[in-house]
Amino acid sequence: STISMSSLKSSLMKLECHFTWTLLKQDVDLGHLEETVDDQTEFFIESNITNYNLLSYVCHLKGSNEEALRNLQKAETAAQKNDPDEIDWRILVTWGNYAWIYYHMKRYEEAQTYVNKVENSCKKLSNTDQWKIQLPEIYAEQGWALLKFGRKYYKRAKDCFETALKNEPNNPRFNAGYAIVTYRLEDILYKQGEEITPSLEPLKRAVELNPKSTFIMALLALKLQDLKQADEGERYIEEALQITPDLPYVQRYAAKFYRRKGEVGKALAILKKALAVTPKSAFLHHQLGVCYKVKLIQLKSTTRYPPQQQVDEVIRLAIFHLKTATVQNEKFFVAHIELANMYAEGKRYKEAEETFQKAFQINTLFDDNKQEYYYSYGNFQHFHMKSESEAIRYYLEGLKIEKESYGRNRCRNALKKLLEKRIQRGLEDATDFGTLGLVHNLSGEKHEAIECYKKAIALCPNNEEYLSALCELRLSI
Repeated sequence: STISMSSLKSSLMKLECHFTWTLLKQDVDLGHLEETVDDQTEFFIESNITNYNLLSYVCHLKGSNEEALRNLQKAETAAQKNDPDEIDWRILVTWGNYAWIYYHMKRYEEAQTYVNKVENSCKKLSNTDQWKIQLPEIYAEQGWALLKFGRKYYKRAKDCFETALKNEPNNPRFNAGYAIVTYRLEDILYKQGEEITPSLEPLKRAVELNPKSTFIMALLALKLQDLKQADEGERYIEEALQITPDLPYVQRYAAKFYRRKGEVGKALAILKKALAVTPKSAFLHHQLGVCYKVKLIQLKSTTRYPPQQQVDEVIRLAIFHLKTATVQNEKFFVAHIELANMYAEGKRYKEAEETFQKAFQINTLFDDNKQEYYYSYGNFQHFHMKSESEAIRYYLEGLKIEKESYGRNRCRNALKKLLEKRIQRGLEDATDFGTLGLVHNLSGEKHEAIECYKKAIALCPNNEEYLSALCELRLSI
């Protein structure tokens, strides 16, 4: 063979496709990703080139290159369907993936053929350097792929859609992608305590440009609900459900809307209907679990002695659906935490403990996830294992991670409440004052911290830890 391996490899590295976009398999649950993209090929036909391109890469990561090739053939078919006269530039990504998969299969001639196809197309497109072709479609294609690989990739995805939009500001697909990623990023920032609403305008614009996209309509509805404009939100939800009554991707957000509105029965009915269409959806199972959790809270708060049989049944259903969600998507952190809490509610402490450990071992956790974990695990130690000292230890771990978030705030409040309660009991313990001093210090409340350390030292005069903490605080003020 006359192919020079080093030139083939360097050509492959220059291709714009899933293999060169650093999408790492350890960041996703591959089975779950394959499942969701597979479902979407059925419901979002206009995105099928995108979906099949991504599926081919997922199949390759799972070790099935033959299956990967079959998906690329489907992508090609989808590209031809659109408009025979107009070339759909997403096909360049398809060809790039072909080249890489043939390369991995050691079929180098075929790999080179596809490299040439891309090169020749790029030459036709621009007279400059044949590789330096900046097509908005390809940026958008990268954006969709990054979006699918999870939260770690969202900022990069947003950049891709922004770049695509610079060239084609009115493109409906680019606007949709940009709105979705802005919405998801904002949700994360909100959990970190930042009150911002950059996604409202992009979502409105995307709905304007995609009047048939009920999926984005539903996201806009949830955003409006966040902004206390629930009536306007509900109009969008109702319209979306009218246009596509059987689309699970709309039903799941509609259910979330009604659950947050307090109509749990309605939410449950919608979710069960959606589950009939996509029975393995981790998202739907998680939402069902959350609905049963809300039912449990309602049962306990409305009746003083709710019938045990009813309580047990609601817990059983919550556990069933939350567990299914964690099996379908092993990286689904929130579902793991809620499942552990539910096991605890059902007094199944061994399973609760195991689930908490599993949650903490997920390798894609962010600081705010860890804080959420320490808060929930601290509660488990406090209220179920009846160990105040262990609870304090875990709440502190959460507070020590210095990223502001809901979880950190909850750890802080739980600590203050618990320590103050212990101090009020009159069991004057130097450790409690010392820990409370640390809590105030980590919260930037220096004067309160000084008072606590003074009390700790009064009870335990020669403690070096308290003395040096007090000394440092005084110097810092």
